[in-house]
Amino acid sequence: MSDNPSFVLKGILDVEIQQKPVPQIDPNEVLVEVKKTGICGSDVHFLLHGRIGDFVVEKPMVLGHEAAGVVSKVGSSVTNVKVGDRVAMEPGATCRKCEACKEGRYQLCPDVIFAATPPTDGTLARYYRLPSDLAYPLPPNLSLEDGAMMEPLSVAVHAVSKLGALRSNQSVAVFGCGPVGLLCMAVAKALGASRVVAVDIVPSRLEFAKAYAATDVFLPPPMEKDESKVAFSMRNAQAMKEKLGIADRGPQAIDLVLDASGAEVSIQTGIRIVKSGGTYVQVGMGNPNVNVDMFVVICKELVLKGSFRYGPGDYPLAIALAASGKVDVKPLVSHRFPFMQAREAFETTRNGKSPDGKGVIKAIISGPDVDINEP
Repeated sequence: MSDNPSFVLKGILDVEIQQKPVPQIDPNEVLVEVKKTGICGSDVHFLLHGRIGDFVVEKPMVLGHEAAGVVSKVGSSVTNVKVGDRVAMEPGATCRKCEACKEGRYQLCPDVIFAATPPTDGTLARYYRLPSDLAYPLPPNLSLEDGAMMEPLSVAVHAVSKLGALRSNQSVAVFGCGPVGLLCMAVAKALGASRVVAVDIVPSRLEFAKAYAATDVFLPPPMEKDESKVAFSMRNAQAMKEKLGIADRGPQAIDLVLDASGAEVSIQTGIRIVKSGGTYVQVGMGNPNVNVDMFVVICKELVLKGSFRYGPGDYPLAIALAASGKVDVKPLVSHRFPFMQAREAFETTRNGKSPDGKGVIKAIISGPDVDINEP
């Protein structure tokens, strides 16, 4: 097992396929032959900027973290999976000793080793090592491509179920109709939401959202000349309330708002359309410095939460929702690329559409020597 081609980020807009050593595993780890990896917005951000916040690429790094594959080798202490098992790969190994880990919030572990987060290599390679309990066997009715989609689905599960604490018959609004936003809608629908409102500035994305999981859609009006973001957000929130019949209290109110866009005006609008006493969850990352009207937050006694990756139980619930048919991830895969065309896959994702004009929702890169049509 000396052949391990890997898609390496060398610098801003500088990538190439290199041979890397095959990882050596510890007794409690498994070596997975990666078959499918989805491109995440964070991968593209590292490609374009070389950093996300405090995470800075200072040396060459393999990209990719939304992955699934087949177990190639198991450590001597591994009992939960065996060679040949198809698995979804949770890409963050934590210390298991710190306060966050022990209290069941391991996503906040300060020593997490997360795929394709500097300086840790990612999954766009033939082989990837991880603790065996982070390799989740896939049910027979889920493909390896579905398995790769369990990562963004787990992000949505964490935001909607764990942090949003959504209950049946509640109403939800989701800002941003990219993959995570769409999956937040799908999870909300699967968990019994009575109303799922999708918000985006691209009409085609709203059309997809309505066909996929949303009950209602809203296209914000254009900003007026010299209009401030705050003024626009106030006008936008009022227009949304009037068009969709949203109230501040009662059965027509929005119980939970999730922002998967990171756009400042979406954040400002979201806190204005969520009900008094409601919950707002920030999932998407944009400009880290935004203006938030704390008067609205205080007077409505809102619960504001940040959502970071996923934690205990999120991957199992994601797999269960997909396996039961309550969430269908297949429609989100819009583009497929062989490993040797990984550069083109990133360029297509960066542009938001392929040369034929088809819009990108989620692009999947197959592992080395894996057919793009292999399930």
